Amino acid sequence: MSDYNVAKVCDYKGLPCPMPVVKMAQDIGTIGVGEVIEVHTTDPGSLSDFPAWASTTGNEVLGSE
Repeated sequence: MSDYNVAKVCDYKGLPCPMPVVKMAQDIGTIGVGEVIEVHTTDPGSLSDFPAWASTTGNEVLGSE
């Protein structure tokens, strides 16, 4: 994510599904339109949960690793 200017970093490591997406949906409201939120999670379901959430809310996943 170093190519982006990150407005907020959220650490959701250890939270089980669906909590990482639920927490991020709340936290994204604290940043401005066009800003980037970086999320750290250990939940393997997040790899599919975040893109699904983004497509239904009009947000964009810039990358994952």
